Amino acid sequence: MSTFAKRERLLLADLLETAGPDAPTLCEGWLTLDLAAHVVVRERRPDAAGGLLVKPLTSRLDRTMEEFAAKPYAELIQLIRSGPPRFSPFNLKQLDEASNTIEFYVHAEDVRRAQPDWTGRELDPVFQDALWSRLERTARLMGRGATTGLVLRRPDGQTVVAHRGTPVVTVTGEPSELVLFLYGRQKAAEVDLDGSADAIARLHAGKQLGI
Repeated sequence: MSTFAKRERLLLADLLETAGPDAPTLCEGWLTLDLAAHVVVRERRPDAAGGLLVKPLTSRLDRTMEEFAAKPYAELIQLIRSGPPRFSPFNLKQLDEASNTIEFYVHAEDVRRAQPDWTGRELDPVFQDALWSRLERTARLMGRGATTGLVLRRPDGQTVVAHRGTPVVTVTGEPSELVLFLYGRQKAAEVDLDGSADAIARLHAGKQLGI
């Protein structure tokens, strides 16, 4: 597994273990048990995980999620820590890096920031650059549901267009916070929004960003 993906995986497992199975998360309707089951199903049951994107598979996904959520919580945590099965495509270093770095980072923050006493996490510049690189590649896909033009900006001035249109809202923050904003965690992301009051209201009122 790649360095970043493995690090975020282990951090997520630690946070889930510490929080216990009944803690809230930023994923609406999900407790930590549900989130743990989701991570395991996504990695170990591709036949069901397709339901995340393909509607005809949703019922299979729901059944499989219920099946894994019924397992002992400690078992789910261990499955997350141990990584994908031997012949899983997620064992390929490049795919692991591309698919899991943001996945595990976002879900770790789903656990951390849902707790009333959460504190900020200082991320090293190399990881921030890695997250920015992924944002540059995925911004238009993840921002396609925006109801305004949407520009993401780092504090150093680098920008990426997530959605073309007018009026425009510019969201400024560290790449880690922009990732959370673009991946549907707008209320939890520590960012600054620049645009007219009407444009910002439209952005918040429109279709949820992310998948």
